[in-house]
Amino acid sequence: MTNRKTTFFYALLLVIASLAVGMVLASRLGMAPESAAQTVAAPAANSAPLTGPISATTFRDIAKTVSPAVVNIRTESRRRAQDLTDFFGGGGGGGGDLFERFFGQPNPNQRQPQQPQRPREQIVQAAGTGFIIDKAGFILTNNHVVEDATRIQVSLYGEDSDEEYEARVIGRDPLTDSALIELTEKPDHTLPEVKFGDSGQIFPGDWVMAIGNPFGLAHTVSVGIISAIERPFPVAEGRSQQVLQTDAAINPGNSGGPLLNVRGEVVGINTAIISDSRQAGNVGIGFAIPINVVRELLPQLRAGKVTRGRIGVGIGAVPADAVDEFGLKDRNGAVVLNISPGGAADKAGLEPGDVIVSYNGKPIRNRDELVAMVTATKPGTTVPVSIVRDRQQRTVSVTVEELDLEAEQNANRQTRGGDNGAGGTVEPSTGFGMTLGNVTPQIAQELRLDRGTTGAVIQDVEPGSPAQRAGLQEGDVIVRVGRTNVTNANEAARELGQIRSGGTALLRIVRNGQQVFVTVTKE
Repeated sequence: MTNRKTTFFYALLLVIASLAVGMVLASRLGMAPESAAQTVAAPAANSAPLTGPISATTFRDIAKTVSPAVVNIRTESRRRAQDLTDFFGGGGGGGGDLFERFFGQPNPNQRQPQQPQRPREQIVQAAGTGFIIDKAGFILTNNHVVEDATRIQVSLYGEDSDEEYEARVIGRDPLTDSALIELTEKPDHTLPEVKFGDSGQIFPGDWVMAIGNPFGLAHTVSVGIISAIERPFPVAEGRSQQVLQTDAAINPGNSGGPLLNVRGEVVGINTAIISDSRQAGNVGIGFAIPINVVRELLPQLRAGKVTRGRIGVGIGAVPADAVDEFGLKDRNGAVVLNISPGGAADKAGLEPGDVIVSYNGKPIRNRDELVAMVTATKPGTTVPVSIVRDRQQRTVSVTVEELDLEAEQNANRQTRGGDNGAGGTVEPSTGFGMTLGNVTPQIAQELRLDRGTTGAVIQDVEPGSPAQRAGLQEGDVIVRVGRTNVTNANEAARELGQIRSGGTALLRIVRNGQQVFVTVTKE
């Protein structure tokens, strides 16, 4: 090589190295542009219909092919000693929570104090599963497997159990219970990777296979069928994710493992099961996040942040017995139950009791469909929203905000109204099972009502009554019945009394300073 060529070669090498170092530093300092995440393409998925026979070796072949790409994940986290019972007893849900989140098993050699004298931190070990999606060392797993982890170690298929590789979290998403982690230490061989299927091609009755590390038993294979699709599963207060239901055995430690179709392609991420009262493990009802949902988020997970839209409304289904009262032709749409003060919907003029029937020009069939459309909208986008209010359809423009899940959940945890005090005229609401009173100055102060708020305060709710079934509570203040505003208990009782037996009352109430929409069917 001549001196000129040698000089040029080293100069080019120096430029490339400088760029690489610059990119690493920029990513660590948060200087890389956010839009760069959109250039990362999601892995290709096979959307061909599932056809063909299943042979005696079908599942054996899948296990042999895919197991090398399935990993065991071990985490360490710091938790207060007083929180350990809830953590291992049911994912924080307590003994009565049917939806059991699995964080793996506690270290059997770790001594747990029975009655700690004061809160103190302990190192807690847990285990889960993941699967390699890229030869560069990227692994998909559940958010709840790695959330709050201070250390993540990964062991690979076929290697000594003592051989573990350090990993770090790249991006997490609580609403799909998904997380992307990356090996910071890599083996000296090429990593295998899974293939993606199309969860939209999965239907009840289809064969599926789960691979994971239940109870620390590495690379265990279980087979079953898809029991149901689009099953609503609660992922946060007031929010749910549609999941696949399967009877393939899923147990503690399976979390984050792949659910595979008969071609050995990933169609879901195993995340939870329903357990019995003894929390004994699998009873044949497991849930997996559809892989299509997570696959679409991968560019954002790679960027380290998932951005979603929000319009600031609580919504519910259109009650079957209230279609006529709303002035609708059918149950399509989503009822606005409450509105966040100062939020996008509030600024656009939406009100509790409105029925959203289309979003950005697309008709709405149900609340889950609306949630999916809103969260997929880029924050800052202004979209037309068609609503039905007082039996008339109109359109408003809503500028979508960015979802701050933590702030939303903190707002949802606000305590509900307290003692409704005494005094005021008492009016029974025959057929609804509640007793109403006037809003006195004392009651207004105790309920922290805005100045000038009038209506009928609920002073008593009969157990098992329509009011209780509708979620009404003592301290709720009824300000509107149907299309009529009410200022006292007498007016509210009069309007409620005009509703026929079997009819539905459309109520607007004030609770915790917010207006909430509630429907109650009269006995």
